Order: sequence, then structure tokens, then C-alpha cells
Amino acid sequence: MGASKTAIPSLDYTDRFENRHIGPRPDQIEKMLSYLGFNTLDDLIDAAIPRQIRTTRPLSFAGIGGVVGEQSRSEHEALQDLKALASQNKMYRSYIGMGYYNTITPPVILRNILENPGWYTQYTPYQAEIAQGRLEALINFQTVVTDLTGLEIANASLLDEATAAAEAMAMAHAIKVRKGNPAFFVSDECHPQTVAVVQTRAGALDIPVIVGDWRTVAFDQPVFGVLLQYPTTYGAVEDYAPFIEKAHAAGALAIVAADILSLTLLRPPAEFGADIAVGTTQRFGVPLGYGGPHAAYLSTKDEYKRQIPGRICGVSIDAEGKPAVRLALQTREQHIRREKATSNICTAQVLLAVVAGMYAVWHGPEGLKEIARRVHLLTATLDAGLKRLGYDTGDQLYFDTLRVDTGKTSAHLIVERALAHEINLRPIDDHTLGISLDQVTSQGDVAELLTIFNGDQPLDFELDGIVPSLAIAYPSPHARETPYLEHPVFNTHHSETEMLRYITRLEHRDLSLNYSMIPLGSCTMKLNATAEMIPVTWPEFGGIHPYVPQGQTPGYHEMMTRLEKMLAEITGFDEVSLQPNAGSQGEYTGLLVIREYQTSRGQGHRDVCLIPSSAHGTNPASATMAGFKVVVVKCDSEGNIEVDDLRAKAEQHQENLAALMVTYPSTHGVFEESIVEICDVVHQHGGQVYMDGANMNAQVGLCRPAEIGADVCHLNLHKTFCIPHGGGGPGMGPIGVKSHLAPYLPTHPVIHIGGPEGIGPVAAAPFGSPSILTISYAYISMMGAHGLTDATRVAILNANYIAKRLDPHFPVLYKGKNGMVAHECIVDLRQLKERTGIEVADVAKRLMDYGFHAPTISFPVPGTMMIEPTESEDMGEIDRFCDALIAIRDEIAEIELGMADREDNVLKNAPHTSLAIAGDEWEHPYSRMKAAYPAHWLIGNKFWPPVARINDVYGDRNLVCACPPVESYAD
Repeated sequence: MGASKTAIPSLDYTDRFENRHIGPRPDQIEKMLSYLGFNTLDDLIDAAIPRQIRTTRPLSFAGIGGVVGEQSRSEHEALQDLKALASQNKMYRSYIGMGYYNTITPPVILRNILENPGWYTQYTPYQAEIAQGRLEALINFQTVVTDLTGLEIANASLLDEATAAAEAMAMAHAIKVRKGNPAFFVSDECHPQTVAVVQTRAGALDIPVIVGDWRTVAFDQPVFGVLLQYPTTYGAVEDYAPFIEKAHAAGALAIVAADILSLTLLRPPAEFGADIAVGTTQRFGVPLGYGGPHAAYLSTKDEYKRQIPGRICGVSIDAEGKPAVRLALQTREQHIRREKATSNICTAQVLLAVVAGMYAVWHGPEGLKEIARRVHLLTATLDAGLKRLGYDTGDQLYFDTLRVDTGKTSAHLIVERALAHEINLRPIDDHTLGISLDQVTSQGDVAELLTIFNGDQPLDFELDGIVPSLAIAYPSPHARETPYLEHPVFNTHHSETEMLRYITRLEHRDLSLNYSMIPLGSCTMKLNATAEMIPVTWPEFGGIHPYVPQGQTPGYHEMMTRLEKMLAEITGFDEVSLQPNAGSQGEYTGLLVIREYQTSRGQGHRDVCLIPSSAHGTNPASATMAGFKVVVVKCDSEGNIEVDDLRAKAEQHQENLAALMVTYPSTHGVFEESIVEICDVVHQHGGQVYMDGANMNAQVGLCRPAEIGADVCHLNLHKTFCIPHGGGGPGMGPIGVKSHLAPYLPTHPVIHIGGPEGIGPVAAAPFGSPSILTISYAYISMMGAHGLTDATRVAILNANYIAKRLDPHFPVLYKGKNGMVAHECIVDLRQLKERTGIEVADVAKRLMDYGFHAPTISFPVPGTMMIEPTESEDMGEIDRFCDALIAIRDEIAEIELGMADREDNVLKNAPHTSLAIAGDEWEHPYSRMKAAYPAHWLIGNKFWPPVARINDVYGDRNLVCACPPVESYAD
């Protein structure tokens, strides 16, 4: 007899990524379905989603790159695929500059922050008591910016330098312009991408932009602001003080885009008259990433603090009188002011700002100065060598960049010669080149550059000794004389032991997804799988300058092309632009595309944008930024758009109707049955439909925005497609469009992309933040078509399970047909305030004692909580969360029944810190055990809020947005 054959067991189920990403196990799915009264997920979806919007064409990724199919793929296969793509990118050395530089991410920061889920899975610090670590890190960042620019106040980062400049322009306009239409002046020595993004923003607002030579501006027409580059894009260090005096005399504010590293040696912008400073902190340890993500900065005078866009972190005190940090002032102005907002920025680049701030902590003021001096010395060496070779580099002062006149030699010939050495230079024109050095440049690199300029012939001189002095000091008034970064935090953590402990100490002061569920409605805090994150910091993705010749990045472009096709297949659109680098930017970009389309067909007068009253605050803010007039459409008592009101307003404004902005499923968490009719009404009256993709996690695989009737939709890759929130950023907000809008997709002045009639750039880099696109690419390819569809089904299952469990205790405010919700639900706490004095914020703080981050509170309805579990949380975690809320409802009932004091109770005093529990005195009428361990699962697994409830009013009245004196902590 022959030997029997043993079948090799299949790994199909256990090794499918879908089963790693989706939290509930099959038996849990059956239990939840049974609890809801359904036999299958299909039955649930049939009840939850209106039949008329369901897609008739299942997702299929067949043929995309030849490797992505219907079935999910293993993590190993996905990483092999990405490694193959990465290997196609050419790792040339780039001396292009233009605001992007090679840098060294200190390994202690790389491993313990950038690659650490304890940092990258945190949410925006709206619940500040459990976000103290990252808030302190952001205070460090703000201190770095204010110290180096010399201005009094800075925000917690913006998206990139170009958009920061555009935000500064809008800020200056809001401060200065009350009537008339004055212009904004931009120096032609600003980075070209900055000029272009400013022009895009100004064009939508009908702000005249003058681009010219700052030396010859006569101010013979009204100007409200000026923008200068320091040093210039060509490297010159200029004395702008006399010019800024003229600008101020003409009634204009001065905005200076300043290189952050150069400010360790050069006079800070505030000292020569700047009112606002902007820039990027990329060169403080943040990888190039082919353009992003990076943390931009904006600082200004204290008198303009209430006009700053974005977020500001400020120091306050908690209920125990201890220092504590929280978001300050108008941190969500677009929600408060809506169409009157001057910015739609509701995010930051927090993770990258943390890295940049920690880079300054690690190196300290002397370390930063030494890095800057070394870069400057190498540049001076290169300058002296080029002059020895007969090249004209001018006689201006510089920091790290030289503008080289190549004389009779073609600049393009030298560029080609450099390419043979795997080196990228910046061609400016036929006989001019730019060369920018950076932290990783060595003396050997300088010698190689000089050899290239010497026709690849050996040099007849040695580099040592050609620079007259190692000091290379700047003459007055250019030299920096003001000290900076004197706070102990920047002068303490210079050994790896100390730095590691500092980073870890801050990490433990934050609650992130690696501790417990973060059930935030509208924010989709889902699993950010390790396999998705690994490629981000590979040098083949992280180490590439955004303006290298495109032939050097075939792997990047193949990955992005595949991702565009995947997103097009998911949404039903014909074309996708990856450029918008935040969800708010996606909204803005989609509306600009609509505006350009209307103008191209002779309908430029169409300027009315219909927006439901339930909309996220960024919607009306984005519409205003895009030059539209907002007309609000009513919602009914069930949270749905009132179709009759929509129809009436579409008819009323039919001559000028440009667009409708609509979120689907609605911001109220339901699938509105009338959405197809709503889209038809808008189209019948000449408008286009913009769909906000914030809630795409309820659509993927089940319905498509383009099939529903949308013309354009943005996608929050940091929500639905697994890019982590990073404590409030990075994000990505690409848009999909139907074919008639494709010609108007955004372009770029350096890398030629976009439609033939494109709107101009909305971000500094042509593809936004490409290094994190690898995350969404990996997620989609590992999940496959079936996995993505199942994820949507389970997200809807989890939300409905929570809604049914909580409804008897906290009524669910809005439900769709058949009593179902979409992927999130809103629970109503408003009735509790009058009976017990308990507000939604009290419940949010008490949840911290149970080890949970609160859901979204008071949006879109004040006094409510919006809960979104996502597909990644299993039934056990969901039940713990529901049990916590139900237990809190019982604690509220004790107040109702007079068993607990109306003022001195576990909710009003929440959260309870370990210091309060362990203190010698305890004067509350409830026990320490009830305060700190209200649930059995907390025993042995307690997350202690590091501070008690924070006093926001005190913080705004005593605004401190930089590192406070150490004595305040000691006290």
C-alpha cells in the first residue's frame, strides 16, 4: 500500500485580514443579530438602508494592479506588495529645498512616538482630562514656535506652509478689511507652491493678489497684507524691516514665511516687524514623505489671538488647583460661527507637531543651533568652492540655499550630470540652479557637488580651509541675539534614558485606542492595524522630496494610481484627486471644482449653496471660503431634510443655485429615504450635489455616492480608510468626481497634475500627504471587496446593537425607517438636566472613571451624545461601554430619588484622580471605591485620569499658550 496523503490545512480563514480587522466573532454577530430580531446581516441591512439607494453592482477590485481581488489578503502578502512598490522608487539625494529638507528623526522619537499606537491612535483632545500627555507635547510645540519667531502666541499646527500662508492672508483680511476690496501683496521670492495656494484661496474670495518684487512696491493702491519669504526661496537673507515699516504705514499687516531652523541663527520675524509668521516644522525630524504629512505653524501678536485659525492649547487649572492643559479660545470656530467663520480648519497635524516639538526637546537650544551652524557652514563651503570654480553665487547673505548662475553652461546640463550621480538639484531657469543643504549633508556630499560643477573632474583644492572662519557669524542686524527655548523641558532630556522616560510619561497621561474603545460619533475611531502602519516610515516612502522628477517615483505613482481606482470603484466616481490633505480641505476643494465648472459653462453667477441645518460646521465654513452664499435648509423633527423646504429654496434661488452640501448618512445618523429625490431637485434647478463623505463607513460596498446622485464627494481617509487620527491629525480628504467635473481637479505649479482647466493647488505638495496613503492602500487591499462590505455591515450592526441596549436608559433621538440607525446613533440626555442638574459634560467626565473616552457630545444636537462603535470593536468591549453608560444612568437615578446629593456626587466631581482617592481627606458623601472603581473590570486595569476636571473659563481669562514656569507645577 502507498503512503496515505495528509491534506494541508487551509489558512484561508485564520490568516484573512478581514478577520483581524472586524472585531465581533461569528458567534457574537449571531448574538447581536438575535438581540435585534434578525437572522442574518443581510436582513439587518435590508431593514436599515433604503432599497432605492442600495447599489446593484457589488464591489470588485479585479484587475487593479493585478494583485487586488475580491477576497481579503494576508498582512504578509500586502507588505510584500508594498515592499515591491517601494523598491521601485529611486532614493536619490535631493538638494531641491523649497521648504522641504532631509532630516534625521531621532530613533527614540521614531520608535516611541511616530511608530507607537499609544501616540498615533489618540483622538483630538476635546476631552482634555485624558489627553494631558499630547496637550503638553503641543504646548512644547507652541513654545518652540513662539520662541523662535518672537511672536507671543502660536497655534497647535496647520496643514502645511502654503495653506498656513493662505490662512494668514484670510486672518489679515478679517482683521484689516471693513470696506472696499484692497489687495494682498505676495513677494515673487516666496516658494512657488505657496504663491499658488494663496492665489487659489484668494481667487475664491475675490481678493486681488499682487505678485511682485518687494523692493519696488509703491503701495499706490490699498493693500491689507504682505507675504514675504525668510530666507527667500532662492536662499537670500534680506533685511525686511524698512519694507515692513512702509507696509504698516500703508495699513497692511506683514506676514513672514520663515524657515524654522534658520531662526536659531537669524533675527526672529517679530524683531523686524512681522505681525504673523508662518512656516513648516518638517525639518525638525519629520520625514519628507514625498510631501507630507508635516506640521505647519502660525504665530502672531497677542492682540490677534482671537483671529487665529485652527487650534490653540492653553494652560489652565483643574478642580484641585493643579496646572492642566486644554484647547483654548475659538478652537472650533467653524462650528460656532459657521458661515461667518474665516477658516474651515478643524484639524491640525498633531502627531507631526509632537514629533517636531520633541525634536526640539531632544536637541535643546544648543543642539538646534549646532545643527543650523553646521548646515550653514557646509553651505558656505559649497559657496566658496563654487566661486573657486568660476560660478557666480552672488554676494547676498544666505542660510542653507544658494542660487547659482551657471554662466555659459546650461543649467539643465548640470542637472543631468547630477542625476548621473543620483542627485537632484533645483532648476530655476536655463542658466540658474538652486542648491539647498540640510541636516544629513556631509562634507563628502559638498565635495561631490563641486565635482559635478567641475565637469566631473577632480578638484584642484581641498575643502578644508576655503571658508574663512568656522564661526560664519551674521552681521547686524541679521544675527539673532534673543535667547530661546530656555524652559527646562528643552534643557533636561538629552540622554536617551531621560527622553524615553519623558515620552513614556506623557503617553501614559493619554487614553488611546490601545487602551479602550473611543466611541466618537462622526469620527470613526477604528482599528489602525500595525501592518497598515509599517510602510509609512520605510525610507523608500518616507525619504523622498515631493519635487523630484516623477520618473524617480514609479512605485509611489503605481500605488497612488491603484488607490485612486479603488476609491473610484468604492464611490462610483470617474476621477479622484488625492491632493486635499484634510477632510476640511476636501470639502473646500470639491466646492471650488463645482464653482469652476459653473463658471466654465457661463454660469459663474451661481453662488448659492444649500446646506441642511444639521450639517457639520465645516460645511458652511467651506462654502464661504469657496465664495458661496449659504442658504440653510430646515430639518424635520426626525432629523431628516425637509424636502418641501429644500424644493422651495431651490426654486427661490434657481437662477443662482450652485450646489447642495449634504452628508450621507445624515449627521443625525440615519439613512434618509429622500436622498435621491433631494439630489434630483438640486440638479433640476441647475445645481451640483456635493456629498460630505464623513459617514462613508456606512456606505462602503452597500451604496455609492455617485449612484445616489452626488457629483463630488470627499473621503476622510483618516476615518473610513484607517489612517489614524494621531491625536488630531494627520488626515487626508481626497475627492471623487463625475466625469464632467474632472477637468477642474486641482493642479500644481511644480509637478504638473490635475485637470486641463484645474482650480489651482489647495495644498503645498501635489499629492497632499502621500506617505500615509500607504495606510489606506494597505487597508483596502488587505480587506478586499468582500471584507470592506462586511466591515460596513458589522459597523451598522454594532451601532444598532448599542442603540437598542441604551434606548431604555438614554432615548435614541433619531431613527430611520424600521426604527434603525446607520453606523452611529444619538442618545438624548437633555431631559436629565432639569430633574437632576446633570449635563452631558458630566456624563462625559464620569465615563473617564470607567476607563472610556466619551462619545461626541452636544453635536449635532446640544445635550446629546453621538456614539459610533465602528466594526473594529467586539461585543465584549461594546457591552462594557453600554454597561458603563447604564451604570451612570443608575447613578443619575440616585440623584433623582434623593439618594445622592445634587451638587456633591460622582458625576459632578468626575473624573476622580489617584491623588484625590489616595488623599488624607475625603469629604464626599460617596465612597472612594464608588468614585474610582465603579465597575468590576476596572480592578487591575484602571486608567487614572491625570488631572481633575479642568476650569475652561479660568484658562481663557488667563491665557497661557507656552510652557508655564516650572514653579507652577511645583506649587
